[in-house]
Amino acid sequence: MVRVRDLSKAFGGNPVLEGVDLTVLEGTVTALIGPSGAGKSTLLRCMNLLERPDAGEIEIGSHRIDARSRFSKRQLYALRRETGMVFQHFNLFPHMSVMRNVVLPQQRILGRSKAEAEHRAQELLARMGLADKGGQYPNKCSGGQQQRIAIARALALEPRVMLFDEPTSALDPEVGAEVLEVMKELAAEGMTMIVVTHEMGFARNVCEDLVVMADGGIIEQGDPQRIMGDPSHPRTRSFLHAVLQR
Repeated sequence: MVRVRDLSKAFGGNPVLEGVDLTVLEGTVTALIGPSGAGKSTLLRCMNLLERPDAGEIEIGSHRIDARSRFSKRQLYALRRETGMVFQHFNLFPHMSVMRNVVLPQQRILGRSKAEAEHRAQELLARMGLADKGGQYPNKCSGGQQQRIAIARALALEPRVMLFDEPTSALDPEVGAEVLEVMKELAAEGMTMIVVTHEMGFARNVCEDLVVMADGGIIEQGDPQRIMGDPSHPRTRSFLHAVLQR
């Protein structure tokens, strides 16, 4: 479903990603873990070209872009159309109601009528346990509710891949658990997901593939149970020791 080849990205001459290769199979959940500054979020943002890589290829579904070649807006939008993105800090439109936050992207991107978009939004908000929140504004909702609204908004565009950038890190543990339950349900339904996370229980028990990053590259990848039980790279061992001892 997702293939990244030899991806590189620098900011101000400072390399953040160097020659990253990653393959994600359809219907699987992949966790990206590693210390701060490893390049995890940048890799995620490069996948849907919120950040344009300096080099490398990105393939999602049947859409492929070579960062060194010119590509059209049509190609860019086609690739982005395959992905839904959920951010750490929700990124909801504060001046719009919850319903409008989920409806507007459907109208703009999918060309749905207002009635069609509202029907789909209501279905998704109900699924997220937020059926009664449509008329409210995001600032009247809790952090966990806002993140579930953001997930509903992303799902409304019917993506083939969901990208989650530390979706629970801005939430307290109890509220974060609500969001993780929604993500577990999506995983059980076969949604392809790539998740930047520090939730080691989720990475171990829900994900099929664990990717450990450090210094702009992938240092270890494979079965989460194996890596967490017996990591082969010294950097992985030190990171997991620090995280699991908290």
